[in-house]
Amino acid sequence: MTTRRPAGTRRRPPSRRLRRKIMLNATGVLVFFLAIFPVFWMASTAFKPNDEIFSTTPKPLPAHPTLDHFDVVLNGGIAEVSFWEYFRNSAVLALVTVVASSLLALLAAVAVARFRFRFRTTFLIMLLIVQMVPLEALVIPLFLDLKQLDLLNSLSGLVIVYIGFAVPFAIWMLRSFVAAVPRELEEAAAIDGAGPIRTFFRVMLPLVAPGLVATSIFSFITAWNEFIFAFTFLDDQNKYTLPIMLQFFFGRSGNAWGPIMAASTLLTIPVIVFFLLVQRRMVSGLTAGAVKG
Repeated sequence: MTTRRPAGTRRRPPSRRLRRKIMLNATGVLVFFLAIFPVFWMASTAFKPNDEIFSTTPKPLPAHPTLDHFDVVLNGGIAEVSFWEYFRNSAVLALVTVVASSLLALLAAVAVARFRFRFRTTFLIMLLIVQMVPLEALVIPLFLDLKQLDLLNSLSGLVIVYIGFAVPFAIWMLRSFVAAVPRELEEAAAIDGAGPIRTFFRVMLPLVAPGLVATSIFSFITAWNEFIFAFTFLDDQNKYTLPIMLQFFFGRSGNAWGPIMAASTLLTIPVIVFFLLVQRRMVSGLTAGAVKG
């Protein structure tokens, strides 16, 4: 038995749908290559000798690959400080920022999404307003605050600043994840005898895991790539971070583009590794905890 289509409706020709699909895929591929090309050129230049870097006919791939630029970065002792000293400072700042901001933001997001309290709407509006303030406008006020607290030229003061930048965005993002968790799951856990703490870790936390992953990536990149505040608040070279290290390759007589590209490549690798480590949780956390085991 066949059914007739309602009068006045037309079925889109298959060729038209196919052309639309091809155009969308082609656009996606084009955007991907435009986004990845600067990263590819940076990594390629890091392996090129100087004569190929400054050649009038640049080539996408090095004809004679070399590791000299990486050797300068890793073993050159930039500004009499080892590369691994800069790496350690950046890693400590990024990891502490991720852990602290995720914990604070999760607790605040649960409070905002699950409870009704005075000035709740005002608090949410303030989170949006904070995101609109240019970070450069806060350099002088934060400098004076850290000086008064005797936290200048210390990683502790800098990590407090990074946490302050990451927490508002993380709260706003996690709030939607917490609000999307059905209250019936928490009520079912309570009926089964689970207390508030066990309900939080066994039901709420697995379902909010994708939001934690997304906010952790944002917090990590914020702390790992930040330059202005680190350069302003730190005065000891032994406490400098990797973005500050890059500045030592720029000089009045010229820029060492080979080491700059090698250092930039090394600076990018931890971000990619961190994303690969946590991205699996973005999908698995969507349904984990929703089914009683």
